[in-house]
Amino acid sequence: MTKTTSEGAAMTVADVLVSELAAWGITLYFGIPGSSSLPLVDAVRRNPDARYIVVRHEQTAALAASAYNKFTGKVAVCLTIAGPGATNLATGLYDAKEDRASVLSLNGQVQAQYAGPGGVQEIDQDAFFRPIAVFNNTVADPSTAVKLLTRALRYAIIGRGVAQLSLPNDIQREPLEPAYCERETCLAEVTTAPTGEAVRAAAEAIDGAERPVILAGFGAMRAAEAVIELAETIRAPIVTTFRAKGILPDENEWVAGIHGPLGTPHARTLVEESDLVIACGASFSDFTGIPGEKRAVHIDIDPLQLGKHPLAAGVYGDCAVAVPMIRERVRPREDTGARAWLAEQKREWFEFLDREADPEAAPIRPPYIMKVLSGTLPEDAVISLDVGENQWWFGRNFRMKRQRFAMSGYLGTMGFGLPGAIAAKLAYPDATAVCITGDGGFSMVMADFVTAVRYDLPIVVVVLNNHQLAMIREEQREANYPPYGIELTNPDFAAYAEACGGAGIRVVRPQDLADAVLRAVRMNKPVVVDIETDPVRFE
Repeated sequence: MTKTTSEGAAMTVADVLVSELAAWGITLYFGIPGSSSLPLVDAVRRNPDARYIVVRHEQTAALAASAYNKFTGKVAVCLTIAGPGATNLATGLYDAKEDRASVLSLNGQVQAQYAGPGGVQEIDQDAFFRPIAVFNNTVADPSTAVKLLTRALRYAIIGRGVAQLSLPNDIQREPLEPAYCERETCLAEVTTAPTGEAVRAAAEAIDGAERPVILAGFGAMRAAEAVIELAETIRAPIVTTFRAKGILPDENEWVAGIHGPLGTPHARTLVEESDLVIACGASFSDFTGIPGEKRAVHIDIDPLQLGKHPLAAGVYGDCAVAVPMIRERVRPREDTGARAWLAEQKREWFEFLDREADPEAAPIRPPYIMKVLSGTLPEDAVISLDVGENQWWFGRNFRMKRQRFAMSGYLGTMGFGLPGAIAAKLAYPDATAVCITGDGGFSMVMADFVTAVRYDLPIVVVVLNNHQLAMIREEQREANYPPYGIELTNPDFAAYAEACGGAGIRVVRPQDLADAVLRAVRMNKPVVVDIETDPVRFE
């Protein structure tokens, strides 16, 4: 008997694929419909478990899908058309590729008989996506559709990257009986345990060190408790990468803050004076800046990361599994004063940041903005951080409590903030979702503020409006170039938010800022807080 949809029609390839994804718990789609994807889009419409978030630009779809995985570890789908729809995904999918976020991209393709030079909205999508994807294919035969889908999912999850599947429009419409489809097994998640030999080698290296320091990276986000237990056992301070900011609250007695150009002076001192770095899920990027001569115990779920830095021991495994195993084998230590020294250094640093946050200066200074945000955003807030000067000040001055945040790490693409906040609110509907962005980053994607309004997603968009590409201005200054090409002509962002159906609050005076942020958090609608600020870092 032929299986039918809820509306009584025979199931098509599109119906079966959407149903298969729902069975795997993948129900969230971002994209824009069009002629080459109409059967897939209609299959989403008719599936009661699926939800399609229609955006205004496909870049937003891909950035939101990437952010969704960074926040949750779950897969979201980009669903758009052939040709320009597919190419518009590129920036967001490259963000996922560079930050190892699992994303599935389903793209329509022109009907098979029309493929080739001269086709309207047709490109060689296999060739286009090849540099981006860990899996990349086109469904040419309906009987292979489910097998290729499950294979794509497996590559996306295990390979931690982008899997792309193109589906010609005529293939999507073909009838398909799911009971007779060939499938492959798709693991919902991957957890890797290290070998006993690797754990012993790591423990021996740690026991042999006199001044170890823990470096927590984004790969340790789901191992925060294990990291703090290791720190307490061996009495070692914790420094973090930028992407791991907030893995533990900044007030935690063992957390020294970020290491690198946005980091704290005491984090730099601790690493400089250490004789071993215990790197948990960190990739030793140039931005983190761990000196090359430092010996390291490196724990990572990606074996290709091991060896990028001089190793005392390499541990191939998931930090959530490996770190507790190492902690059980290391020698507990007595505190020789590291905790008291760190407490004093942090007290002095936080006092310095407080003095830097001038509550009277106008235009409002970014240090004061970050101080107000630190004091007013709820502890359960989920923060999407854009790239630019706002990112610099957030990394340096924002004090994390128990908030979570995500950003565009290795690609460093402006425009990540708003799509990330949309994804955050979809992932955590009961939490306060916040976008911290600049006028440059927000203006790249501001059309999709309407998307938050359309789908009733209350998000708070905080815009540091300095009328410049201030990060570029600073880079020009440091490279001895005069400022050029960095001035921005901006609309009234608060009025724009109102025109979109959301709320807008414009803040010019520093004494109005805290109340504006609190009002925005309490509003049950998308809101833009447009803050007039200063592009100059330091006088």
